[in-house]
Amino acid sequence: MKDGIAAPGAADPAPLKHDASAGVAPAAALDGVSFTYPGGARPALRRVSFELAAGEMVGVMGATGAGKSTLAKCLNRIVPEFEGGAFAGAVRIGGRRLDGARVCEVAARVGMVFQDFEAQLFSTNVAHEVAFAMEQIGMERAEMARRIRPALEAVGLGGFEHRDPTLLSGGEKQRLAIASVLALRPAVIVLDEPTTDLDPEGKAEIFALIGRLREQGISLVVIEHEAEVLRGADRLLLVREGEIIAEGAPHDLMTRLELLEECGVHPPDLNRVLAALGIAAHAASVDEAEALIRRALPRLGAPPHPLDTPTGPAAQAAAPCGAAAWSTDPAAGAQPLAEMRAVSFNYPGGPLVLDSIDLRIAPGEFVAIIGQNGSGKTTLAKHLVGLLRPATGAVMLNGRDRSAMRPAETAAEAGYVFQNPDHQIFAATVEDEVAFGPRNFNLAPGEIERRCAEALRAVGLENAGGRDPFLLGKGERQRLAVASVLALRPRLLILDEPATGLDYREQRRMMALVAELNRGGIAIVMITHTPWLVAEYASRVVLMRRGRKLYDGGVREFFARDELLASSSFRPPEATELARRFGTVALGPDELAAWLRARA
Repeated sequence: MKDGIAAPGAADPAPLKHDASAGVAPAAALDGVSFTYPGGARPALRRVSFELAAGEMVGVMGATGAGKSTLAKCLNRIVPEFEGGAFAGAVRIGGRRLDGARVCEVAARVGMVFQDFEAQLFSTNVAHEVAFAMEQIGMERAEMARRIRPALEAVGLGGFEHRDPTLLSGGEKQRLAIASVLALRPAVIVLDEPTTDLDPEGKAEIFALIGRLREQGISLVVIEHEAEVLRGADRLLLVREGEIIAEGAPHDLMTRLELLEECGVHPPDLNRVLAALGIAAHAASVDEAEALIRRALPRLGAPPHPLDTPTGPAAQAAAPCGAAAWSTDPAAGAQPLAEMRAVSFNYPGGPLVLDSIDLRIAPGEFVAIIGQNGSGKTTLAKHLVGLLRPATGAVMLNGRDRSAMRPAETAAEAGYVFQNPDHQIFAATVEDEVAFGPRNFNLAPGEIERRCAEALRAVGLENAGGRDPFLLGKGERQRLAVASVLALRPRLLILDEPATGLDYREQRRMMALVAELNRGGIAIVMITHTPWLVAEYASRVVLMRRGRKLYDGGVREFFARDELLASSSFRPPEATELARRFGTVALGPDELAAWLRARA
């Protein structure tokens, strides 16, 4: 027993069918598994075979729709028991075949934490949440009570038993979902994109927890789009169109940059820098990347002294949380397109979510709003489009008080695209979805048709007008949501986590669209947790913490300020962190590689 958690597999329920041919049985195995969903045009899995050794961590990578989640669901019988279809092949857990097993019989052996982890949480307090899965397999009440506290302590939530799950942070909710699985003491845990929607601090918490689970000997399958977060895995699987097309140790697979990109996976930025410099190697950390570059390019010289802010007086220091923010607001002297004047806001009965916020957005700007979960980012953005009204202060759009503007007038100035496009899509066809806004504002039929065609062409959906929106892929639905806003021709477009849930190809496609709109004169406000999106696309950063604006200024200046980054728990992209070791602030792998080549 470690950290109060019993050995994996303790207190197993009734045995499954044993595979007598198995020798030293792997923790889990798929043997020639194929599966096609009802009505599916092609198999979601094609003759997939792999084994997961006891205590091994396997990372599974691939594009959206590649079959990663289907593979995971085969391990605990959700496929084909709950999601029926044509299934072939064999699945074994600890040498026991799952043929004919019920999902509840497998749950204690294979724990699953879904991508939408909040959908797993529904109880009134944390202890009840952890108890729920144990109740479903008929565990005795006394045994359940013994397991709740160790499971919570193992994920750093000791003492949270009576807390309301809905009031936890994103990282805490994810750890609670893992605790509810841990209480069953499974031998295998599957985590499907466990850090989706989490801020950098929350992501670090989850991967620290994954490290502790490995130390306990639990076998892990971790599905991710970002290759660099899987560097600590024992083995990686690369999935494309339902097949495992490559597998190997991280140091082998993560140097195959073109293959990773072709498969919708974000290659590690450190390896991208090395490859651009002609260094054929894998870097498992920024330290390793720096050492490899200095060996290959000895003329670069010794590491520099720590940088001051590249463009600004060195004496300016980042303000601590709660103090006045350090600011180089570029919109300060311009006529703002949108403005918040001393805005404060709290939800009924709750504390201040926004505390005296002043903010100006100039025409044509590209602003990234960042900060920890619960810092007030989305609340701030919703004030700009009138989804929320300030308790005190005022919101101005193009010099007019937003509270005095009609909805049609607001929509012509500012549009909002939700983090989940399904929260705003409702029409029967793509064309009807885009036409809804213009029709609602009584535009002439010819004008509606022109605007729909224009908006769909802008997002690359010009041939999808008659399709059902809910049969589109996630990236397509995200672009459709943008089109429905663009049809109203706003001057300001607000996007809440535009890359969440998208694979790397779709992220790049989405951001290429956003950048093109910005070049066309539309001001962009992007709420994001993703450091490389901030570095490569935004020109200005607004950092929120506990409802206050902690920083408002240039992107390069922001990533040069170690103290500010540390105080806000925001981590720079690894390429930017590596650049600091050489005395510069680069905002992407290509920029850094070019800078190094010029000085080598």
